[in-house]
Amino acid sequence: MRRGPASLAPVITDALEPATAPLTYHVHDSGSVSVLLADDHPLVEAAGSVRDSGIAVLLELIDLAPVALRERTRALLWITGWLRVLPPNTARARAVMIAETTPDAALLDVGHGARLCRMQPSSLVLADADGTHTLTPNRFVDARPDPFSELEADWLRHLESDHPDVVEALTRHLPPGIRGGHPRPLGLDQFGLRLRVEADTGDHDVRLAFSHPATSQQDLAREMRRLVGCPFLAGVRQQGQQGRQDR
Repeated sequence: MRRGPASLAPVITDALEPATAPLTYHVHDSGSVSVLLADDHPLVEAAGSVRDSGIAVLLELIDLAPVALRERTRALLWITGWLRVLPPNTARARAVMIAETTPDAALLDVGHGARLCRMQPSSLVLADADGTHTLTPNRFVDARPDPFSELEADWLRHLESDHPDVVEALTRHLPPGIRGGHPRPLGLDQFGLRLRVEADTGDHDVRLAFSHPATSQQDLAREMRRLVGCPFLAGVRQQGQQGRQDR
């Protein structure tokens, strides 16, 4: 998932406010989540009144497509866990650690009108076009970024703006019933390319699988040529087959 909007809410609402957006957040490699909230946020007061375990909260993270689709949401991740307010010294040290890899001006407010909290996940649920999936905290921690996660956004926007002919060529892989819709680049990972077909009947997400997982940009280029139906690639394949026959 790409970093996107977030909302935080108590699991037991009572008199507390409904879901609100944190000032910022950061998901750590350990699986814990740092959440920055204003000093007067009800969750800060509620979590501060609990000594050890903290209060149960639900954090919703939204994965938005980098292309301006008519519906940009690609996936939702719901994290349920325990929220604690960090002591001032610990909060400042953690803010510095976060800023070293993910600079965010909001972190300057730690100790100056905002409190940094730590959320320890207890369960996670991921919802995307493939369905709803329950994840354990250990499985979440063990997950590794896709090799194309850093270039996906720019690559999809480039495909959308500069290569509409390529996107159109990919429609030959779509089910006949939705080929009349408007195909848009939706997602990219090592296993394939996802298209969002915007049709009068609604939106349809289709995955075009690679023949092999791609691990480099050279692999990606080769798999894209295969999906598009590049004549040069077909010629190379034919020459290879002819060479084997000659032997």
